[in-house]
Amino acid sequence: MQIVPFDDRDGFIWKNGKLLPWREAKLHVMSHGLHYGSSVFEGERAYNGKIFKSREHSARLHRSGELLGFKVPYTIDQLEAAKTEVLKANGVSNAYVRAFAWRGSEKMAISAANTTIHVAIATWEMPTYFAAELKAKGLDLCWADYKRPSPETAPSEAKAAGLYMICTISKHKAEASGFHDALMLDYRGFVAEATGANFFMVVDGELHTPKPDCFLNGITRMTVIDLAKKRGIKVVERHIKPEDLVNAQEAFLTGTAAEITPIGTIGDYKFVPAAVTQQLIADYEALTRA
Repeated sequence: MQIVPFDDRDGFIWKNGKLLPWREAKLHVMSHGLHYGSSVFEGERAYNGKIFKSREHSARLHRSGELLGFKVPYTIDQLEAAKTEVLKANGVSNAYVRAFAWRGSEKMAISAANTTIHVAIATWEMPTYFAAELKAKGLDLCWADYKRPSPETAPSEAKAAGLYMICTISKHKAEASGFHDALMLDYRGFVAEATGANFFMVVDGELHTPKPDCFLNGITRMTVIDLAKKRGIKVVERHIKPEDLVNAQEAFLTGTAAEITPIGTIGDYKFVPAAVTQQLIADYEALTRA
């Protein structure tokens, strides 16, 4: 399969207040965000031309910037208008939307308080992230070597580029070993999340999920919790030990790209996508495509 690189595509990207031809939306190699990870981003999806929970994502982009010590220089309303503009310019309706902000190139050092904060928004067509037959069977996961860090050592509430370095390493190792993803523990040894999605498991009809006290409390995660409660499904947010997985009958991941994707195996633990997972998938599809 031929890969189309993301720097050589047709279309438009919104950057610092105006639309640019896709190939002209560039940054300098000496940008602080590239060298020091001073960048935050959002992953969003548009269904039938409408971005799901768009304002929540824009608000989180602002919050992530604050946690990294900078202010996103566009209001939430301005970001909302820009997203609409870039979707229309690219003529896409079922799409992925990437809004992001980063420190510029005025300084190349740890201290970079006076650098310009740049903002860009890109969007492109995005089909289902995982094939239907794979979602029916469930993903095969291994255990990641790296752990999610303590909130005393990293701004874990931020959707910050630098926090994903260990995720990329773990994902690549999983794929090289024949798995689809890796499940990460936190610094205490509790189950945390996959490399880019939150984790849920079903125990005797109840929905159990790790407490997001050292990793991102995903917008899709919160949506699924609300959907479960509306169905009368008890939701338990707690610290989950790896050995607790033996009590689960179903398990799945949630995220903007993954939506709700069942898990088939995690190491030696096996799960079957069944009633609770299937109901939540149906409810999520109905909500996002309403």
